[in-house]
Amino acid sequence: MFKDSYQGGLLSVFFSLGCQPLKLWGKMVRNGHITRVIDNDIQSQVLEVEGANVSTTYITCPADPKETLGIKLPFIVMDVKNLKKFFTFEIEVLDDANIQRRFRVSTFRTTVRVHPFICTMPIKLDDGWNKIYFSMSDFTRSAFKTNYTETLRVQIHANCRIRRVYFSDRHYPEDDLPAEFKLFRTVPNKKDSKVKANKKDSKVKANKKDSKVKALTDTK
Repeated sequence: MFKDSYQGGLLSVFFSLGCQPLKLWGKMVRNGHITRVIDNDIQSQVLEVEGANVSTTYITCPADPKETLGIKLPFIVMDVKNLKKFFTFEIEVLDDANIQRRFRVSTFRTTVRVHPFICTMPIKLDDGWNKIYFSMSDFTRSAFKTNYTETLRVQIHANCRIRRVYFSDRHYPEDDLPAEFKLFRTVPNKKDSKVKANKKDSKVKANKKDSKVKALTDTK
């Protein structure tokens, strides 16, 4: 989809405003709903994804299962709201061994598990809106001992509200983002929720206190 396009800086694949926010995305809904609502905290239209089962209600990009994103930027950033229900997302990547790997991140998991083609890991979101940074390069190297090449697919499951999803060439602090990429909040002094990977610990930083993700090197 983006393989032959220029990729640098920030590349948005979802924005909740506009006439066709899901133009690049497909959706699956079973015992749930995917609809735009007004979020009172940021006073803006956002996409709400809710379902009785996280595995059967989700949005996926690209919409065509035969296509791939072909995005080489190493970071994905998601502005999502914690609805205090189970939530999960998946990212499928290609590494330098030409093997497709998947990362499945969920609020209901407690430990990291690494298998040959999939890595599952926990995440804890703070109340309200969170900005999740996920480094495909760091996690691919930590989990599979290979190098990240490109992102093939992104899938965001119930239950959450989504403002924007974008890729970036590096981590951009909120103050360095263009105005249209900033998540404006009514509650001041909140920090970003981040997914970080390093050799010792992987953490999801929450607004009020750190939420820890167990190190990939500790998995069996």
